[in-house]
Amino acid sequence: MLITVSGPPGSGKSTNAAGLADRLGLDHVSGGDIFREMAAERDMTPVEFNEFAEEDPQIDRDLDRRLHEIATTRDDLVLESRLAGWLSADRADFRFWFDAPVSIRAERIAEREGKPVDRAKAETERREASEKKRYRGYYDIDIDDLSIYDAAYNTARWGPEPFIDVLVATIDAYDPATDEGKAPIEGVSYEF
Repeated sequence: MLITVSGPPGSGKSTNAAGLADRLGLDHVSGGDIFREMAAERDMTPVEFNEFAEEDPQIDRDLDRRLHEIATTRDDLVLESRLAGWLSADRADFRFWFDAPVSIRAERIAEREGKPVDRAKAETERREASEKKRYRGYYDIDIDDLSIYDAAYNTARWGPEPFIDVLVATIDAYDPATDEGKAPIEGVSYEF
């Protein structure tokens, strides 16, 4: 089984993907962790690294190639990144999109990174604009197009444990015999 978890910064991707993987006994790979490691290697914050990536397309392409390779060659995995649903091509058994109001996401990021909420909000909005521009330019992906996802959730509506229950229930309710077809990934240029 391959499950992808995507969403904007602070949407609960990492927390919930890790919890889901643990509950289902699957491996968990985080694109955010890989990206933050790449930023740290260059002594940059994730926001600075995002903006640097606008000038050096190879950064995104290296990360995305790696995530695409993981998505298309491994099983029994929860793959979590902003583009995981898109990068999995048609291999994903389930594609989830998580979101929350930007004010909630900024509070989560501020707490996680030890910074003021207003700064976290401004950085998050800059980061999202930067990523949206790059995804469209590199791969012709409209990150706002949620039609490829099997389910989209506002993670601010549940606490972590009840939300994991919702995700597991979604997966448990799946019956391949009644599946009328998942959304195909079309029009994406995987040029890494």
